[in-house]
Amino acid sequence: MIRQALTEIGIFLIPFAVYALFLIATRSGLLVQTSWPIHLVARLVLASLLLIILSFVMLANFSGSPPNSTYTPAHVENGKLVPGVEK
Repeated sequence: MIRQALTEIGIFLIPFAVYALFLIATRSGLLVQTSWPIHLVARLVLASLLLIILSFVMLANFSGSPPNSTYTPAHVENGKLVPGVEK
């Protein structure tokens, strides 16, 4: 669960990192307040949220079990643990 949360946080930070790299490349003041106007930060947040929504949609569509598959949970047979299987 922590890996998924860190992945989403990383995806959220991508637009900010790209803009920071742009400021470094143009030799603008990275830590100067005028380089980070509120309307630009709002656009970066919007872009970040759109990236997260896109990542959730892709996660839902391209991961997990195939449709109409059944899951047999883990169980014990003859004293041995048999892992769960998707059929």
